[in-house]
Amino acid sequence: MHDSDHPPFGELAIPEFIPVPLRRSRRDGWTPERQNSFIATLANTGCVAAAARSAGMGVTSAYALRRRPGACAFATAWDIALRDARHRALEVAMRTVFSGALSPRTYRGNFTGTLIRKDDIHATLAALRAATSLSSADPPK
Repeated sequence: MHDSDHPPFGELAIPEFIPVPLRRSRRDGWTPERQNSFIATLANTGCVAAAARSAGMGVTSAYALRRRPGACAFATAWDIALRDARHRALEVAMRTVFSGALSPRTYRGNFTGTLIRKDDIHATLAALRAATSLSSADPPK
């Protein structure tokens, strides 16, 4: 996979969807703007909690919105955003495993240089976790 296959993090393609229709509109509820904010942040971070927080809502209410009648497009956009974010995380982790991780070096608080570490076990473990989570991305029931 090449870097040109996916846009950089700043230029993410946010999945389009039809917001979940709600019986009544509330200022503190899941407005279409909040739903868009949630999906955009989810696509950027891959974290449901961060996406809910950015929309000013809770994780529990996000999953409840996903299960509502008429939420099929929202749920599909959620799945696409989460899948794409996890694929990008896996790509970054694998690139780090194979190319090495840059590690800044300092002496007495002053920057002295950069070391490329290719034996970073943390990056390897992150890549493995990302790979296994790609197949188990289903929401809790």
